[in-house]
Amino acid sequence: MLRKMVTLRRFLHVKGDVMCTMLLLVLFCLLLYARQVVVSSGWDRPVWKLEIHGSTSSSRNLLGASGAKGGQESSGQIQSSPSEPQMPSCKPQSKSKPPQSKPKPPQSKPKPPQTKPKPQVKSKGKSKSRRKNAVPTKPAGKPLPTMPPFDFEGYLREKDNRNFKLLIDQPDKCHIEGAKEEGGEEGGSEGSTTAPYMLIAVKSIPADFEKRQVVRRTWGKEGVFKNGVSIRTVFLLGVPRNRTALPLWDRLLTYESQTFRDILLWDFEDTFFNLTLKETHFLKWVNSSCPHVKFIFKGDADVYVNVENILEMLHGQKPDKDLFVGDIIIHAKPIRRRSSKYYVPEFVYGGGLYPNYAGGGGFVMSGHTARRLSSACQQVELFPIDDVFLGMCLQLIGVKPSRHQGFRTFGIPRPSAAPHLQTFDPCFYRELMVVHSLSVPQIWLMWNLLHDPNLSCHNRTSPTSWPFKWKDKLGEETDYDEKQVFVTH
Repeated sequence: MLRKMVTLRRFLHVKGDVMCTMLLLVLFCLLLYARQVVVSSGWDRPVWKLEIHGSTSSSRNLLGASGAKGGQESSGQIQSSPSEPQMPSCKPQSKSKPPQSKPKPPQSKPKPPQTKPKPQVKSKGKSKSRRKNAVPTKPAGKPLPTMPPFDFEGYLREKDNRNFKLLIDQPDKCHIEGAKEEGGEEGGSEGSTTAPYMLIAVKSIPADFEKRQVVRRTWGKEGVFKNGVSIRTVFLLGVPRNRTALPLWDRLLTYESQTFRDILLWDFEDTFFNLTLKETHFLKWVNSSCPHVKFIFKGDADVYVNVENILEMLHGQKPDKDLFVGDIIIHAKPIRRRSSKYYVPEFVYGGGLYPNYAGGGGFVMSGHTARRLSSACQQVELFPIDDVFLGMCLQLIGVKPSRHQGFRTFGIPRPSAAPHLQTFDPCFYRELMVVHSLSVPQIWLMWNLLHDPNLSCHNRTSPTSWPFKWKDKLGEETDYDEKQVFVTH
């Protein structure tokens, strides 16, 4: 009897342990099932938000060497912003993998392909410095354009459409009441008019009102200068492509024309590849409205021009002879790199070299040359780059452009031996004629610096020494690194 009772007690003890174990297993399965339901329904959003708040960029710097699991979770979740509107992007991942009982660590590994610039997953929380270094590389992940936004085939189809209406004209710009011109006679009689000695033509766009204003008040100022030399200024514009970017742009140009009387506006889109149209229409306007002008300076609105030096250079030059002076580029090759602003495909220009041409920042030509170019440019097929197109026209009429070191259409380079040399200095600019790529404040500042009576360069106090002399004669060929300049261009 005693033996039966001991056996029964042992059996009940073993059976009780098995039942407790089975009961615990059932409870554990129920908990896992409830957890899976909660995760699938998205009710655990506060849990996600708590983990994201704990893995911001500022907290990562303070955590130091944390556990591997914490590093995996932070590296996987830091890709998302801690703001709540971005949380739904995490729900599709939890739904797409329901068999996983603990989805957090497995989901942190497939996330990096969505955000390629950050390689933190490979570090697994051991190297915080790599995560810091990965942040600045994020902007570099944006792909660069490989094709310029220009339809060359459409350009070739429409290149014969080269005559556009002049919307705003200045018919009296070159009619100056009796004035004494250099090398001319006194025009003192009432009603007599004469053409200006030099016409300044500035390429501009409608939105660049501030650039036009600083030109009008500095180097483009109209008036009568030394030896009775008269100067007039016009701005060359087309119709803006994005007309909504500048509301009432037409009214702006109308008021501007009425106030300053220096706006020439044509009815073509003012784009980079339409600058050739601006060139041909300006030459046509010179031929019809300003045929007796002696010299012409044509340039951009973001250049500084030392007009006194140009007038000194022109002293003694004959306006009825061919003259074309600037920063001449020779042996330039067409750029076939599609990401370049100056890209030209072979079906547009198949030649290996461009003809010699002047940098568009600024050049000087005689009125005689301008009238000849007006006729020649009507015979040459339009080319997208206006500087090269004008070189083609010069080649047609047999005029060789002359290089002058005073024209710096690519700016003033710093010598390699003195990389910290300050080149924006009036003592540099006073000996030059044209310097390209200056901002509006820089143009205004340089103008005032050069006309400051207290300016002293090498113990000289006058802003411009007369007469102006250059070591190299006009048109003389000097050693020039053409290929390096064109690559910079």
